[in-house]
Amino acid sequence: GAVATITLDDGKANALSHAMLDGFDRAIDEALDAKAGVLLVVGRDGKFSAGFDLSVMTAGPVQARDLLRKGADLALRLFELPIPVVFAVTGHALAMGGILLCCADVRIGASGPYKVGLPEVRIGMPVPAFAVELCRDRLSSRWFTRAVLLGERVDPQQALEAGFLDEIVELDQVRDRARSAAAEIAEQVGRGPFRVTRSTTRQALGAQLRELLDSDME
Repeated sequence: GAVATITLDDGKANALSHAMLDGFDRAIDEALDAKAGVLLVVGRDGKFSAGFDLSVMTAGPVQARDLLRKGADLALRLFELPIPVVFAVTGHALAMGGILLCCADVRIGASGPYKVGLPEVRIGMPVPAFAVELCRDRLSSRWFTRAVLLGERVDPQQALEAGFLDEIVELDQVRDRARSAAAEIAEQVGRGPFRVTRSTTRQALGAQLRELLDSDME
């Protein structure tokens, strides 16, 4: 129908490799070409995404920069997408996986023993400037320092309070609840008005985030 669904599943931790990001980007193209009204992104059971592929990020500065650029470009594309974006967060969402949560309009998460957050400073990496401001835009000010500067990983209930998630349900209900939310949005939100309002509300910040990303690359 009006909802285009992208499923992320590498059989493991849903690490964001070059192949995963390329496939994700192509799938967004297909959804837009098909004139979808809403984009729904679904993870695999227990894992939404563990973030960037660490084998690439630790291979050297050039490799890390190239992967960061590709992932950041995808994140900003989702943030500015001209149709609503719904995430079915089926488990852990860490590092770039947590940053991606701040790009979606509606995030339906799974309750359970899952962790969400940006642990970069605890694993020896700074949080990129573009990601800091993206998270500042979406996270609760009460949780911002704990989540970004201190790298605290949180459980689903805390993720709801912090602003990483909008709703939590049992894991076996996440997909259906996210599909229901996406279908409701497709039915009730006008495409033209949404597209204009998306630009109005995010164009200035999007431009700032791209400038910060260029600085991150340097």
